Amino acid sequence: MAEPVVPGGGPRDLALPVFPVQLPVPDLGPWLGGNLLPGVWSFEAASPGPHVALISLIHGNEIAGALLLARWLREGLRPLRGRLTLVFANLDAFARFDPTDPTLSRFVDEDLNRVWDERVLLGPRRSSELARARALRPLMDGVDVLLDLHSMLWPSDPLILAGDTPDARALGLRLGVPGLVVADQGHSTGRRLIDCAAFARLGRAALLVEGGQHWQPATFEVLEASATALLRHTGLLPASTAPATPPGRLAEVTRTVTATTHGFAFVQDFRGGQVIPARNTLLALDGEQEIRTPHDNCLLVMPTPRALRGHTAVRLARLVDEAGHS
Repeated sequence: MAEPVVPGGGPRDLALPVFPVQLPVPDLGPWLGGNLLPGVWSFEAASPGPHVALISLIHGNEIAGALLLARWLREGLRPLRGRLTLVFANLDAFARFDPTDPTLSRFVDEDLNRVWDERVLLGPRRSSELARARALRPLMDGVDVLLDLHSMLWPSDPLILAGDTPDARALGLRLGVPGLVVADQGHSTGRRLIDCAAFARLGRAALLVEGGQHWQPATFEVLEASATALLRHTGLLPASTAPATPPGRLAEVTRTVTATTHGFAFVQDFRGGQVIPARNTLLALDGEQEIRTPHDNCLLVMPTPRALRGHTAVRLARLVDEAGHS
């Protein structure tokens, strides 16, 4: 089988390794209409409680989260209290998903997870993804807790991205699934959904869970465990009788490395979640510039071996202990 090519790679189009699709493609036919918006289902309980939203398919080829939400809709999941909203976000991109070439349906025109700046949403630009974000934006104003379900192309340990708000960090640590919570400042190329202004307000929290590699059964299991933990924590599902999950561990991003050339390349095969013991260890070359660890015990967050110019290549983080010390 021919290997897929990085979309939009410009002069550095490189063949990717073949990552087989080991999950079934979700059948979203019954759920496309929604009961609130296309692809958006919302259910309110008789008892008061928080409004919790679970988001899938921000990227059209990340199907594990959509599989989970489709299954829960099929099973008739309803909240014990409050309101539960389930979202299939980028339906247009997902409609292009092809298991024989699965990397090419991430988006239609632009990344739906880079358009959540108010100036962009209210501005004149037009795209398939912006139209969808503008349709979803009013819903976000009423959401108290959001969990955005994602997966990763390159091998990496699962993690929760909590942005830079204290409420989101605290919630991620309480969930403990996955066990690593990364506090970061997002991407230079645009705001993610969890960075949306609606979630900067006191008492609200938005998390992004990266469940593991795309299209793997283990990734589905992580997303299911994380979403279930959130619904139990917020009281929308009954509390678990199983032993409590240990709280997560926090890492704070100290540097976001953005590729400045098409020649960005790591010096070896690093894995997301790997800790580099020594400061000043060479990680990559960006043209003639050396990228080195800025401190000891440097955690690599989602390194991207095929980083394109202007895109995040890796985030470097420092682990924080229970007392708040690095």
